[in-house]
Amino acid sequence: MSTQELLDIKEVVKQKYGEAALRVQTGGSSCCGATASSGCADPITSNLYDATQIGQLPQEAVLASLGCGNPTALAELKPGEIVLDLGSGGGIDVLLSARRVGPTGKVYGLDMTDEMLALAHENKRKSGIENVEFLEGEIESIPLPDNSVDVIISNCVINLSADKNKVLREAFRVLKPGGRFAVSDVVTRGEILPEIRQSVLAWVGCMAGALDENDYRAKLSAAGFEQIELEPTRIYRADDARESLSQSGIDVDAIAPLVDGKFISAFIRAVKPAARDACCDPTCCS
Repeated sequence: MSTQELLDIKEVVKQKYGEAALRVQTGGSSCCGATASSGCADPITSNLYDATQIGQLPQEAVLASLGCGNPTALAELKPGEIVLDLGSGGGIDVLLSARRVGPTGKVYGLDMTDEMLALAHENKRKSGIENVEFLEGEIESIPLPDNSVDVIISNCVINLSADKNKVLREAFRVLKPGGRFAVSDVVTRGEILPEIRQSVLAWVGCMAGALDENDYRAKLSAAGFEQIELEPTRIYRADDARESLSQSGIDVDAIAPLVDGKFISAFIRAVKPAARDACCDPTCCS
């Protein structure tokens, strides 16, 4: 992929997420397939958080969620841990994680979209949560030092990157030895014809760039991660998006057998290997 193509993808993503933030600020909702004139009946972004979690946060943080899962519920965060959310958007997962790690921990949210960062800072102010810091930057070039965080989370953002290898290498770099990668993302399963994939992309932007599940594992391994696991959390069917697909001129009944069960939301876990302890006796390091 050329440099210009990478830049084009980045600009499209920034525009889309900037518009989503502005919709929320003007009282609208935000979801993967939303437009300025549409609501959100999106099977990917809906019903990800329980009422208790939603009740803890500003409404704008909830409305701005563009995720495909709930990594904060699955990452098993511990008090005192340092967490980084890649593509933090309006801050919903940052704020929920901050409550889990408590005042002795800290959560960073990283986003490249000015409008989303502004919304996140406002949501932080409204929530009263202090152990949070939002950073401006790109997930392909994380503005944090090596070995500085315990857990990386992300919610349906890595699939949007045009350079996923770089994202995963950066995630590996900033994690401490023994640190955990615990993200929600959209992946594909099995062969999908290019023209079918393109049709489904008309359904929802969250599907854009989704990797095959085995490719995702391979890229994590190449970045240095171990203990790689992929747990499906939602399996999508064409009928889930019948209305939006039909509005795009797609024959839902015709493509359903070719896509059903092939697009999934998954919780993806991996671990950065722990550093070996130094020792004088060579037998203890064998």
